[in-house]
Amino acid sequence: MTLIADTLPPLRGTLTPNRDMAGLSWLRTGGPAEVLAQPADREDLAAFLAALDPAIPLLPVGVCSNLIIRDGGLLGVTLRLGRGFNGIEILPGHRVRAGAAALDAHVARKAGEAGIAGLEFLRTIPGAIGGAVKMNAGCYGTYTADVVEEVTIVTRDGTPRRLSAAEIGFGYRSSAVPEGAVVVEAVLAGRPGDPAEIAAAMEEALARRAASQPVTERSCGSTFRNPAGFSSTGRADDVHDLKAWKLIEDAGCRGLRRGGAQMSPMHANFLVNTGGATSADLEDLGEDVRKRVLNISGITLDWEIMRVGLRAPQDPLATAP
Repeated sequence: MTLIADTLPPLRGTLTPNRDMAGLSWLRTGGPAEVLAQPADREDLAAFLAALDPAIPLLPVGVCSNLIIRDGGLLGVTLRLGRGFNGIEILPGHRVRAGAAALDAHVARKAGEAGIAGLEFLRTIPGAIGGAVKMNAGCYGTYTADVVEEVTIVTRDGTPRRLSAAEIGFGYRSSAVPEGAVVVEAVLAGRPGDPAEIAAAMEEALARRAASQPVTERSCGSTFRNPAGFSSTGRADDVHDLKAWKLIEDAGCRGLRRGGAQMSPMHANFLVNTGGATSADLEDLGEDVRKRVLNISGITLDWEIMRVGLRAPQDPLATAP
């Protein structure tokens, strides 16, 4: 892959050409990033984006817990926020200010220790706050949209902006964060609570998750969205007439394999790397499942996991988008 590192604007942080992304990926698969940019802080990020050629592709990533990075790698600049963006601050009014790189679980724990309830759901979500905002992450009926007060972004041209929850346009497993914008911070609003009760609730949620999901496997969580996106009230939630896992199971896909990839025997909607899988194995198994579900039920499952980058040149589907 042709490197563009010499044409990029300066960065006080780190610019790494041809950076292996498999080691950073939750699934431990994927090709290299043409250039990985890791800005030192918000000012460094804004200056870099302001000077970056708009024609150069830009992909913000977090801890890659909801992402398949294809084996051919990522063109342009892959942007990953680190230590300068992982702060957690307790605010008056039972609120938390969290950097985009702050892990969801850490935010939940800090909030609980401060007697802030309502953020317990984040304890069971693998990932960071930036991704939680972008994808409206949630579980057990509570979503990021329910607790966001405001979000700070830096747009593709380097302009900082603050967005209210309404401006973010949350939907089911989605948001309307502007294309190319980078989430750098979010203010989350909770309610008064007892730290011991909050901690107990989080432990209960973790136990519940471990009993029903393959939490020790290399997985990105739910692979496909539940077909019914919204409840009758228009609020995104987990109360659906149709469950993706049930459609997958009814199509005979629980435990289905392709190479090192498998639909988990424990939870049919979890796609796992059992060891040695390629990104092509994972994505193609997912497509096999979608075809089988469509043939059996007439329903087309939508991916919840994002797939980015290029197929490997030797991949027969290398021309796929």
